[in-house]
Amino acid sequence: KMRSWSRWLTRALHQSIQSTSSTASAESAGPRTYSRFISVVSGFPKNLGQSNNKYKPGKMGDDAWFIANTKTADVLGVADGVGGWRSYGIDPGQFAEVLMRNCERLVKFARFDPIKPVNLIASGYQELRAHRESILGSSTACIVVFNREDSSIYTANIGDSGFIIVRKGEIVHRSEEQQHYFNTPFQLSLPPTGHTDVLCDRPESANTTTFPVCNGDVILVATDGVFDNVPIKLLVDTLHRVEGEHDQVKLQMCANSIALMARSLSFDSKFLSPFSINARRNNINVMGGKPDDITVVLATVAL
Repeated sequence: KMRSWSRWLTRALHQSIQSTSSTASAESAGPRTYSRFISVVSGFPKNLGQSNNKYKPGKMGDDAWFIANTKTADVLGVADGVGGWRSYGIDPGQFAEVLMRNCERLVKFARFDPIKPVNLIASGYQELRAHRESILGSSTACIVVFNREDSSIYTANIGDSGFIIVRKGEIVHRSEEQQHYFNTPFQLSLPPTGHTDVLCDRPESANTTTFPVCNGDVILVATDGVFDNVPIKLLVDTLHRVEGEHDQVKLQMCANSIALMARSLSFDSKFLSPFSINARRNNINVMGGKPDDITVVLATVAL
């Protein structure tokens, strides 16, 4: 089992380095004061080791992610495909993957406004709806944009993926979880014909924020496989260790450790996880973690 985890993380590391190499190139080509995110990614699919879960860039099981940049902005994104579609014969990860690929392409071609990430989600969703071959399903989405012009981040979050920003060992800004009811997040959807009872939230329902960042701030963007399993204090303590860190290898080690913690705790049947605590608040008596796909996108701010 440990060997399969190691192989998966090695592939994720390779993809993470590829995804951030363009940012590094831009830094080396420009002035020393080039403001940027230094970003890495890690994670696991829930069913690690199954033949249908071979590593694919930009995917972690039914989760999807991207890291992209332009001259004026760095953009991080995650999406979590809703697993319930599998019982209808629909691949839950395809919707999330295509949504993130659409958003990534729009960023790379600078067809987006860095201060309005909700519009990026809306455009990516609209392209998905217009796809020649219907991409059915639904997913959450979280986009974090670092705008170099004002050294601020602009965010849009729909559902229960999300982000936290840590500074001096404390959370200074975080996303708000959006739930219709327990374990049923807001979600963008494209249901099959006739499924009129499916939850289908509009991109404009996303919670949006703006926040000025400081040099060294640590930003974690992740799916609920992280937040449902790792206590927030443990996350903050782990992120605090890489505040101000510009070494991508050390950041990768931190991202890997968060992914491994989430993976381990998700299968611990005796652990009172954040998910279990929330369930009990809703009069559901459960114990243990919540096995799920895990996606960790980690960045530090370099001003």
